[in-house]
Amino acid sequence: MPRLPIAGVSTILSCTKTLLAAAACGIAATASTPVLSKVMNTVVVRGAQFIPAEDIRMTCGAEPGIDYLDIELRAIEDCLMSTGVFDSVALSREGDTLVITVQELDTRPGRVDASLAYVSQDGITGSLSYERYNLFDRTYGAVNLEFGEEVQRGGLSLYRTEAFETALDLGFDLVAGREEYNDRSYTYETVRAETYLAWSLSETTRLEGGIGYRDHRMYDLDPTASVLLMQEATNGISAPYVRLGLRHEQSAPARDGKEDWDQFAYRVSLDQYFWNIGTDDPLSDTRFAAQMQFPLSRDTRLLFGFDAGAVSGTSGNNTRTIDRFFPGADTFRGFAPRGIGPRDGTDALGGNTFVKASIELQRDFGEIYRTPFRAGVFVDTGANWDLDDTLGGTIDDSWHRRSSFGVSVVFDVGKTPVSLFVATPFEHQPGDERQVFGLSLTTRF
Repeated sequence: MPRLPIAGVSTILSCTKTLLAAAACGIAATASTPVLSKVMNTVVVRGAQFIPAEDIRMTCGAEPGIDYLDIELRAIEDCLMSTGVFDSVALSREGDTLVITVQELDTRPGRVDASLAYVSQDGITGSLSYERYNLFDRTYGAVNLEFGEEVQRGGLSLYRTEAFETALDLGFDLVAGREEYNDRSYTYETVRAETYLAWSLSETTRLEGGIGYRDHRMYDLDPTASVLLMQEATNGISAPYVRLGLRHEQSAPARDGKEDWDQFAYRVSLDQYFWNIGTDDPLSDTRFAAQMQFPLSRDTRLLFGFDAGAVSGTSGNNTRTIDRFFPGADTFRGFAPRGIGPRDGTDALGGNTFVKASIELQRDFGEIYRTPFRAGVFVDTGANWDLDDTLGGTIDDSWHRRSSFGVSVVFDVGKTPVSLFVATPFEHQPGDERQVFGLSLTTRF
């Protein structure tokens, strides 16, 4: 409906749109000349570095589909400036687009976290992390250390926006880890460093390209280990690699700090690695993941997930166990970590290829005894298969579908989030390692 060309009347009507407009009513109502307006079909944010653009849009009520008056735009500017996190804010019209241009204060928010966690995959793990925004100009930095009986990991990340004064962002990752699981017959170590560029095609789509160097090794084998593991053992493969990545998502904005279950949302990622360049063991490694949310009601949603991966030698070379995939535990509920796929006796060998799909009906029950509580029922199904060497056909590496059914629960104990599931396989193979119960919790200090 068009506005009446009388400034006093139209401004009084506009005051019902947002609380911000109320602040402008007293000024605008005294105006004696008409104020023209135009419906803005989209709202974009420019200049945001650390604060999510969606948060900036929603904080002071800048929404598409509203015919804002100039006085209302100025009120939104004042509201955003009052948050104390911007050096400047300007709202302008570009056709049917409302543009919010911000300059964030040169602040350096950061935090240090110490936590104790338990997850089905790694057992009890302690961690210490540090992160800071604007560690350097437009640069985010983070350090994370994890230590457990079977797993030790560490990582360093730096990410600079608008590197080289262009639309490209620049990132650097350094990761090191050691794994010595008690259900494996070997020790695995890796050190990896990567520099990458990220290009945001839009607010929802990002391309990445990285060049890195990796050293990884498989050693200290048990005398009773599989002959195939003995053949694949290595004291170290050190070589450069290349990674290409794509990220795309349509997220449901949070309301009052909680996920919005009323909107359809999805996330898709694709990574392509070319490992061990320039060696006798070059590999192609492709990984795909997708998650979708379908709203059924305000407090009920249907979740769908799909994960897949494939690794192969590109010069006729075989893959190694440390190159292959091991779904299980939280990544395939109802089965133990490394619980499915080709095996030689008790040794899990991993698979060159895996696929897994899951569907879960989840309901938010709100607070029960003052504790946020949600629960769901799910089905996981998929397979892990294919080896380059089956030791003359003595190892079964063919496709065998596995499926499980279960119940998941997420709640808080004090300030500690707890996630658990109970699952039972209804399609499985001899030799599979099952895990009916899975638990994940993290306590921060």
